Amino acid sequence: MTAAPDPFHAMHPPAVAGFDASGWLEAQERLAGDLARASLALGRLDAMVAGLPEAARAGATTRLALIEIEAMLWAQGTPLRREEIGRDLMEARAGADLEAMRLARWGLRRLEGQGDPGALRAFLGLHRAEVSGLDDRLAARPTGPEFDAAAAEFHDMAAGLSGLAALARAPAQRVLWRICGLSAPEVLTEPAVWTGRAMAGDCEALRFVPLGRHGRAVWVDAGTPVARMARHLAAAQAGITEARQELARVADWQVRVLAAVARIKGDNPGRVVQALAAHPILSAAMLEGLTGISRDTAERQLARLRAMGYAREITGGRRFRLWVLAG
Repeated sequence: MTAAPDPFHAMHPPAVAGFDASGWLEAQERLAGDLARASLALGRLDAMVAGLPEAARAGATTRLALIEIEAMLWAQGTPLRREEIGRDLMEARAGADLEAMRLARWGLRRLEGQGDPGALRAFLGLHRAEVSGLDDRLAARPTGPEFDAAAAEFHDMAAGLSGLAALARAPAQRVLWRICGLSAPEVLTEPAVWTGRAMAGDCEALRFVPLGRHGRAVWVDAGTPVARMARHLAAAQAGITEARQELARVADWQVRVLAAVARIKGDNPGRVVQALAAHPILSAAMLEGLTGISRDTAERQLARLRAMGYAREITGGRRFRLWVLAG
């Protein structure tokens, strides 16, 4: 006869390989109110993104991902501004730290939704990393079968956290990431991106949970499970709230600028405004493809918006110019 499941051990699993998940489960119980408030904020942001048209939703994801990866790289000590990252991705090179830019490209694509967090080797892009001449920070990572063993250990220990809400698991998962040595100790971007994706597992539209500048308080952390989880949930609630404010700012900009250009003859100004609102960084060539207007018309419309104080050019050159909204 099969024994009935033990409800205590279902909620408080024993320590696995030196890691005790019960402390994190107890922390969640003590911080139920904090978790509820952060979860409510997350649900509101997810609904806000889900309600956007498809192109605007993708643009909002990229806009928030640029903010997030910028904050991660600054916390790691490899600062890159989001405009530099966007310029690099659009082949207007900024001449920045190549390793930081590699991490920025990787992190941005993962935050936008590429890669399966369950397949760690592919998610981290190790088919590219395991070659000679690695950056010292990446060379400290186990490779080949050793990495596969470390990844399996990580998944085994993380299974003990299944009783935690997805939003509350991240601080414990970051501890496990370090225990298993999946990244060099000073590379915080990789575990921060992975946990950002993992936290959004139950969301409808969000690809990751944004912490923004508040992530700096928790991406490198110490203390008891209760203290760490409390800081994490506070950072999550603050980051999510600021993400909603950023998207609301863009929506408000679009309404104001559409009203301002309504008196201009034709519908080209409105098309340009909508494209700038939907995409965090635009070139005239992109605008041509998105709206069907000519390259010259796109340049003229962007210049007019700049003169009105509603657009800003970020490259400072005459060719391959890139634009963002302003005001």
